[in-house]
Amino acid sequence: MTLTELKYIVAVAREKHFGKAAEACFVSQPTLSLAIKKLEEELEVKLFERSASEVSVTPLGEEIVRQAQSVLEQAAEIKEIAKRGKDPLAGTMRLGVIYTIGPYLLPDLVRQIITDLPQMPLMLQENFTVRLLEMLRTGEIDCAILAEPFPESGLAVAPLYDETFMAALPLNHPLAKEAFITPEQLKNETMLLLGTGHCFRDHVLEVCPEFARYASQTEGIRKTFEGSSLETIKHMVAAGMGVTLVPRMSVPDLKPVRKRAGGPHESSVRYLPIVDPAGGKPPTRRVVLAWRRSYTRYEAIAAMRNAIYACPLPGVTRLS
Repeated sequence: MTLTELKYIVAVAREKHFGKAAEACFVSQPTLSLAIKKLEEELEVKLFERSASEVSVTPLGEEIVRQAQSVLEQAAEIKEIAKRGKDPLAGTMRLGVIYTIGPYLLPDLVRQIITDLPQMPLMLQENFTVRLLEMLRTGEIDCAILAEPFPESGLAVAPLYDETFMAALPLNHPLAKEAFITPEQLKNETMLLLGTGHCFRDHVLEVCPEFARYASQTEGIRKTFEGSSLETIKHMVAAGMGVTLVPRMSVPDLKPVRKRAGGPHESSVRYLPIVDPAGGKPPTRRVVLAWRRSYTRYEAIAAMRNAIYACPLPGVTRLS
């Protein structure tokens, strides 16, 4: 039994596909399949049920895969212990970021890390919250920048900042001349939403819960359209297809700009704060840094948090 074989069975259990697992491990499929067959023969158990359409883990295989993951984490920790003996910050930091934060934070964060922590290069992974939580659990990434709430996963969490939402409207929209917009006014608009899987979609539906009944139906969608990214949706807003909500850090400029031929789509979008006339708090999301409790590079986590705080973070409320 080798660590490589354990790595292979963890990859197959995660991908549910031998070909994809082989790609993730940077080996050929025959090499991976042969190694797993050898391990099954050595253990005298069947780890996977193979069919033409999918691969599933046997009940005993699930228990073995969990133990294999634990062994791999402990083996990786041996290397980390050796690195920390020389420099607690030395070594790659594998950072996950959700899609609605990455484009607006990472450019500044990467520059900050290169300047202040050249010995700790970043390996970045953008993905959905659920996938990043799984990658944290399996040790594929070291920490992740996420937006609460997310499923309880036993992770250590440090708050970073609170970020308000703003409404994005076409520049020629009747409400674009206003100083702010209310949740009640949004009810009458065609709301553009991110696709299923984006946590920010759920945040928007919390602000405008009446859109949930439209968004949950595959036929007869009357008031909602789905987009793959915030930037795609902003282009749809600029084209006059509807309105949306965006996180404050994604807003490039709060000043209205006249539309210019051939100019960027931002020149056709007006951003307004959302105000509750009853005096309620504006819609906000809390952004946090999460990592496994078993992860022991405490200095690296602290350095990552400090690097995030050193970024501009326009319009957000930093948390200690």
